[in-house]
Amino acid sequence: MINPKLFSELSARLSGLVPMAEELRAELRAKIEQQLKTSFKELGLLSREEFEVKSKSLGRAEARIIELEKLIGDLETRVHGFEKQK
Repeated sequence: MINPKLFSELSARLSGLVPMAEELRAELRAKIEQQLKTSFKELGLLSREEFEVKSKSLGRAEARIIELEKLIGDLETRVHGFEKQK
């Protein structure tokens, strides 16, 4: 989980190492930040926001699986009850 502020802080520090005009420094900082985001994405790292979304989605999926397992158990019980009646 990568904090979005990390990109900004790293790019600010790296662009600050290069002594040049403020306009060029801002442009360099933006390019560095974009490159860091691209590199981190290629590594498969998630931002905090992406992690939260995926975590909520996983929670909903787990809850649905529990519901379906209960339903299957109930249906199996009913099927066994019908088989015993025959």
